[in-house]
Amino acid sequence: MAELQHLVERLEMVARRLEAAIHPSALPSPLPEACRDVLNGLSEGPVASSVEAFDKLLAGPVVEYIMRSREIGADVQVHQDGALRLHACPSIAHSGRNSILADMVQCAWKVQRTLLLTASCYQGPSEKELADVLKPMAVQIEEVQMFREKNRGSSFFNHLSAVSEAIPALGWVAISQTPGPYIKEMNDAAMFYTNRVLKEFKDKDRRHLDWVKAFLSMWQELQSYIKEFHTTGLLWTATGIKMGHSSSASIGPPPPPPPPPPPSMLTEKAAPSRDHSALFAQINQGENISLGLKHVADEQKTHKNPGIRGQGVRPSGRSTGTTSGTPQSLGPEHPRQPLLLLEGKKWRVEYQDGSPELLIEDTTLAQVVYIFQCSQSTLQIKGKVNSIVIDNCAKFALVFESVVGMVEVINSRNIQVQVTGKVPTISVNKTDGFQLFLSSESLDCEIISAKSSEMNVVVPQDDDFREFPVPEQFKTIWNGHKLISEATEIAG
Repeated sequence: MAELQHLVERLEMVARRLEAAIHPSALPSPLPEACRDVLNGLSEGPVASSVEAFDKLLAGPVVEYIMRSREIGADVQVHQDGALRLHACPSIAHSGRNSILADMVQCAWKVQRTLLLTASCYQGPSEKELADVLKPMAVQIEEVQMFREKNRGSSFFNHLSAVSEAIPALGWVAISQTPGPYIKEMNDAAMFYTNRVLKEFKDKDRRHLDWVKAFLSMWQELQSYIKEFHTTGLLWTATGIKMGHSSSASIGPPPPPPPPPPPSMLTEKAAPSRDHSALFAQINQGENISLGLKHVADEQKTHKNPGIRGQGVRPSGRSTGTTSGTPQSLGPEHPRQPLLLLEGKKWRVEYQDGSPELLIEDTTLAQVVYIFQCSQSTLQIKGKVNSIVIDNCAKFALVFESVVGMVEVINSRNIQVQVTGKVPTISVNKTDGFQLFLSSESLDCEIISAKSSEMNVVVPQDDDFREFPVPEQFKTIWNGHKLISEATEIAG
């Protein structure tokens, strides 16, 4: 292990020196000589204690996670390949490996390390400079999340989903007050999928259990690190210098613009004010940022018509920009192609909108049904299947006969589920508005809910149906040995 870590450090130093030689103007100026050498990788001199502690995090929990991922292989491991060889993540963008998840995860941690090193040498930047500094972080988070979306058919989809849910935690640098709880929130979201990994591989492959342990430990250690060094947000040095206005504040060559939309963690939860969300909305327009520019004809170009150089700027007949902070309308989004098909043992029902008569039949016990981003639609499933997942749907109704395992509802709104046969477990997570109709055979069904509201269960009673609300408010007390929680009714 020690020999591997030593080799990694040597390779990273070589990569930093090569990149510094290729891009000597990437660093802002003026810059203290000591900081410039360290940022360029030309010096192994002392760094701030916060950066040194972060390096220990990289060499410990992060390396452990990489090793566990390599043991599993496939989609979980491929994001490690090349990660130990490449220190500056923009170079990965030019290597044609952007579709590989693990390169991106390792890269995101490296980008964060560079950002922390920058903060240890500079005073707090302006909004414009902060946008340049945070841009590489936003790009890497977006890449990791897009990898999950592009690989929904992966046999390790739960692993990919756990990484996708947790990676926004690196966006804590955009939170101005107490970012620690935000890290925990992202880690808790990832645990929904890691629990599924544990359940799936508990008696099959110990390597996946070790992977979950290393993965969660990595984020827990990050939370502890932030609590110690950046309790109230990213700490910029008070004794540093101000960033130059003529140079980019980012380290290394800028990566290519990401496709919209920006990562949800940076646009929705980044800060209590609109400052950071507005910055990232502009940064992440990608290629669309040029759509507001006006075409200039050849006869209006000064380098082709010297006679108009001295005429000054002519006022335009119409405004090509916007006076508000929001970008111009870029036209309606192209709808995704609706899917209802069987891939191997997995039924995919995706992007259905306004389809009230969806039907799946000829099912087997080995098949699973995955329903994603469907709205104002109704799906009927005949026969008995292994499991059903409803993910990111709105105003969606499901009617099914029987399920061997579990029916899960995730990140959805206004969902109705009816079982006509048998189901052992219903799981509801991050869902607002859920109504479950049980059959007489499923009255012993277990209902597990978390971070959800407006949940009701309808049960048959004496040739009629009766509706019962699922508790949302709880009372917790300490009995001297442990916490005791019980549901309470809201007194009105």
